Amino acid sequence: MTPKTKKADDGSGLLEMSWDPITRIVGSLGIHTKVDFKQKRVAECYSTSSVFRGYSVFMKGKDPRDAHFITSRICGICGDNHATCSVYTQNMAYGVAPPHIGEWIINLGEAAEYMFDHNIFQENLVGVDYCEKMVKETNPGVLDQAERTPAPHAAEHGYRTIADIMRSLNPLEGEFYREALQVSRMTREMFCLMEGRHVHPSTLYPGGVGTVATVQLFTDYLTRLMRYVEFMKRVVPLHDDLFDFFYEAIPGYEEVGRRRVLLNCWGALNDPEYCDFTYRRMSEWGKRMFVTPGIIVDGELITNDLVDINLGIRILLGSSYYEDWAGQEKFVERDPLGNPVDERHPWNQHTIPAPQKRDFDGNYSWVMSPRWFNGSEHLALDTGGGPIARLWSTALSGLVDIGYVQSTGHSVKINLPRTMTKPETTFEWKIPRWSNALERNRARTYFQAYTAAAALHFVEKAMDEVRSGHTQTWEHFEVPDESIGCGFTEAVRGVLSHHMVIRDGKIANYHPYPPTPWNASVRDSYGTPGPYEDAVQNTPIFEENDVENFKGIDIMRAVRSFDPCLPCGVHMYLGDGRTLEQIHTPTGLSGLGG
Repeated sequence: MTPKTKKADDGSGLLEMSWDPITRIVGSLGIHTKVDFKQKRVAECYSTSSVFRGYSVFMKGKDPRDAHFITSRICGICGDNHATCSVYTQNMAYGVAPPHIGEWIINLGEAAEYMFDHNIFQENLVGVDYCEKMVKETNPGVLDQAERTPAPHAAEHGYRTIADIMRSLNPLEGEFYREALQVSRMTREMFCLMEGRHVHPSTLYPGGVGTVATVQLFTDYLTRLMRYVEFMKRVVPLHDDLFDFFYEAIPGYEEVGRRRVLLNCWGALNDPEYCDFTYRRMSEWGKRMFVTPGIIVDGELITNDLVDINLGIRILLGSSYYEDWAGQEKFVERDPLGNPVDERHPWNQHTIPAPQKRDFDGNYSWVMSPRWFNGSEHLALDTGGGPIARLWSTALSGLVDIGYVQSTGHSVKINLPRTMTKPETTFEWKIPRWSNALERNRARTYFQAYTAAAALHFVEKAMDEVRSGHTQTWEHFEVPDESIGCGFTEAVRGVLSHHMVIRDGKIANYHPYPPTPWNASVRDSYGTPGPYEDAVQNTPIFEENDVENFKGIDIMRAVRSFDPCLPCGVHMYLGDGRTLEQIHTPTGLSGLGG
């Protein structure tokens, strides 16, 4: 897409360039920059979102048992992640834990969602940034080099040169592009087997699931999973070849989309043998997740304790279109362990929209600025699109060892069994030197393989439950008059938390925080830019086009490496709204007026 361009009016000689909306993502993300073409570098960046929806407003007063059905509609892409996180939150608030097989079924559904969504984004959306047609338009010299460069893993994936890989990614006509579309259909089928409907689950409830657990059910899932495992044995080496080539072909490309390593992962895929959803034991069962929670700063693991992670969350307004709620009612003074809860924590947040004209020197977006407070500073953490944070956190903690996947303290090993045409294969994702565009994309591929391997373990555990006669998938519960709950998981694109307060048996406060507010956040109250903004600022420009034909491919690669999905971060605002009046006519027909 061609940006809107004009000279900056601040006398800097920079060009203002805007991509609004960003294409090949869901939602209304705008990226507004000032580019220094003399230095071939982005000087400034602002991330905007122009719509407000307000789930945290209209959830108040609802029956808490409806929370997962409502919050699933936050997004038409990762709705099941929201439903799952809401169910986790309700489980804590109601004091219920599903039967083991119910939790294995949820894990299998979420694993299928990761496989589906990462596959379709990697090959059919962000992959277009690296296809032959795109590279030919923006870097013809790089394409010439790709034609002459043999693919090191051609024997595994079947493409002789790097240019052949790029051609396979051409939209609609590329061989690999079309194959990935077929795979996405298969992974959707896997999800529906477990949770009834994609992407808004129909069989997912607090206390478990309504899915009927049978050997046939898990066999149907497993047959599709094994085809996906075989597919991954080609995908991982293919992307390693492609991304390694960009480092070799364009010296300095590691700087594209690079920012300080500030990663957050809330953990995913609970182990029902340890997880009882109680807050008091959350530190313990959180570390037993099959994706380990963690906060990584400059490559160091700061904490993998979900209680610490929870208490450190702060919602800053910064440059967003809201009024501050400082001084208003605190819903939660202390957590169930007696720890004080800050007024800027989601449990205590009030959402007060204040629509206004966009002003890059003031307020310019509906996305707030979630931060994590380490005791001295508010860190602008990012998910890196999800997989890089998940793998990095899991690798550093070294707590996962289930045969199919192991975390070593510095890497994650993925063991895929023999499939129809390919032998047993082991991949190892090693902690990279950078958090940049290429490594975010590479991690997405490895996490697909990781999830497939973990799902093999989940199928085995579910089969064991059925063979032992443990087929009850749901546990009874009562809704208390007063309670609080929080749920932590990983949406496809990264961290997802839901926080709920129940009073008089109804929702008094509810705040979902998915990855988009973290990644697309604006400059906060301390002037710190959000991750999209930070990753694009100072990104070098390697595109070979002149200013008149500039596409901004390096900027687009930086942004899309985060897998942006704006529905979770934006909302809709109607002011005082409209009143719809139903008029009954003598014929029995009705019309709408007012």
